[in-house]
Amino acid sequence: MKFSLQLAATASLLASAHASNLTTEAVARPPPPPPCRYLPGDPQWPNAAAWRSLNSTVGGRLVATVPIGTPCHDPKYNKNNAICSYTTSSSVMQPFFANQSCDPFTPESKPCVLGNYISYAVNVSCDADVQAALAFATKYNIRVVVRNTGHDFFGRSTGAGALGIWTHNLKSISISTYKSTNYNGPSMKVGAGVQGFEMLQAAHSKGFVAVSGECPTVGVAGGYTQGGGHSALSTSFGLGADQTLEFEVVTAAGSILTASPSKNSDLYWALSGGGSGYGVVTSMTVKLHPDATIGGAKITIAAATTTQANFNKFVAGFHAMLPAMIDKGAMVIYLLTNTVFVLEPVTVYNSTADYVQNVVLADFNALLSELGITPIATQYTELSYYDHYNTYMGPLPNGNLDVGDFNYGSRLIPRSVLLNNNDALQAVLQNLTAHGVIMVGSSANYAKPAGVNNAVFPVWRTTTVHLQIGTPWNNTAPWAQMLADQKTITNEYVPQLTAVTPGSGAYMNEGDFQQPNFQQTFFGSNYNTLLSIKKKYDPNSLFYGLRLVGSEAWTVDNSGRMCRAK
Repeated sequence: MKFSLQLAATASLLASAHASNLTTEAVARPPPPPPCRYLPGDPQWPNAAAWRSLNSTVGGRLVATVPIGTPCHDPKYNKNNAICSYTTSSSVMQPFFANQSCDPFTPESKPCVLGNYISYAVNVSCDADVQAALAFATKYNIRVVVRNTGHDFFGRSTGAGALGIWTHNLKSISISTYKSTNYNGPSMKVGAGVQGFEMLQAAHSKGFVAVSGECPTVGVAGGYTQGGGHSALSTSFGLGADQTLEFEVVTAAGSILTASPSKNSDLYWALSGGGSGYGVVTSMTVKLHPDATIGGAKITIAAATTTQANFNKFVAGFHAMLPAMIDKGAMVIYLLTNTVFVLEPVTVYNSTADYVQNVVLADFNALLSELGITPIATQYTELSYYDHYNTYMGPLPNGNLDVGDFNYGSRLIPRSVLLNNNDALQAVLQNLTAHGVIMVGSSANYAKPAGVNNAVFPVWRTTTVHLQIGTPWNNTAPWAQMLADQKTITNEYVPQLTAVTPGSGAYMNEGDFQQPNFQQTFFGSNYNTLLSIKKKYDPNSLFYGLRLVGSEAWTVDNSGRMCRAK
């Protein structure tokens, strides 16, 4: 009996303790996060004093957004005011993503509004500035945008009501010998604001080349490398993501981490080709390679100089020859429309003009002769890589690509399709160009270099052509017409390419921003692993980018309000 009473008493005490713990846990459990990020005009939006405090914390480097189109509208109309867009903290590459918030092509009497532009940006000078911006955004539940130049096909560099973390002025560059268990050799450490032309110049001045994009104003440490990054040097050295040695990163929680194959290796893996959104990269260290003479070429062919049948035969033959050109060491970029074909440039590292003309392009030139086609322009060169770049992808520093003037889609074309299903591919290309589609192919050997382990989309490794398609964006056309053109790319044009490339995918940086099933199309078998890494380093999904890993956790409506998906 005594034992039974003691047991009952003990059970009662345990039950009371358990109930107490449950009560404590219930009280201590944090409230659920707000369903939506706050926007200007919401009662919860930070007041002027809060913004002044943040400005003081970051040393006066908080920038209030003044849209780039402001001088084009009353009451601040000034037709002589010209601003270079990539040096501003808020401008965007694609007009669509400004959502006509402050459009230079609308009547000057129409007032400017912030609309889809970020509200403020911190002009970052150090890690502490990033930490302060992230802490502020977390405290006040506002959207975060990480940006350098604004060069982004998906509008990830803007967002209504966002606080921008503007890395553009992190311009440090240093060259040294890197030593690790994975790599011993020359390297370059770049701040997150360094652009391709700055990287090229710094490498060239010390007798090296560095892998960067074909547009020289693109920042190298952000979406370019983190998304994969194709290059005129890819056949020789791989993608931009294949060059990474380490990153310095500020996480959503404000921790400052080094990510490398030996430190935070999962984060390093994700940042090297798995897209952005895992943290704020403030610097990146990459491999350098010896400078060498580059054999180059440019050839222009007008469809009007031959019959349509001959032009089609030539284009088909060119695509059939591409794998062999790549096998001979070339990286080949070409433009194709229904009126012209431009090969520009052919890039062969450690080579000569003679090798390009008589080896790489021997069959190409023989085909032209066979079909009786005479190019309207031909150029062969033998230059340093810097001068080769300046000749074909320059003039430096700005380059020659008007990337903001088109609606885009893309597809990665496997080598096997060029070798075994080229007829079907050509039927699609002819149909698309007949409808006014412009195509640019970036062709290389994108196979994984030895010793590399990263999150590059596996489909890249069997790809020969990254084929980008576009239709003109007309700033003065009705907005509804441009939206309809975008839907045509999504619903008609890209599916035609998909049908002849089953099992392939597209490049997450230069694809269709409306791409369905983006998880498979942009990331493939890497997606679930990348999502787990995203949740580890950004558990509350502070970082968001359209069609990036974890982006399905959010929805953004037409007003720019960003809410958690239900």
